[in-house]
Amino acid sequence: MKLSARNALKGKVLEITRGQVMAKVKIDVGGQSITSLVSAEAIDDLGLKVGDSVDAIIKSTEVILAK
Repeated sequence: MKLSARNALKGKVLEITRGQVMAKVKIDVGGQSITSLVSAEAIDDLGLKVGDSVDAIIKSTEVILAK
């Protein structure tokens, strides 16, 4: 599969918290964690489970930083 997004981070799934419609997926990417919100259906379609290796693909028009 080819994608236009250029920001892909390889990681491992640390935690999956499922709701009725959405799921929160916590991913370890090199010692840091990021969280993705995806549909619960997507979790099932991907067969995603804790410990799986995944690519976190980030497509955004802006990134806001604060200090």
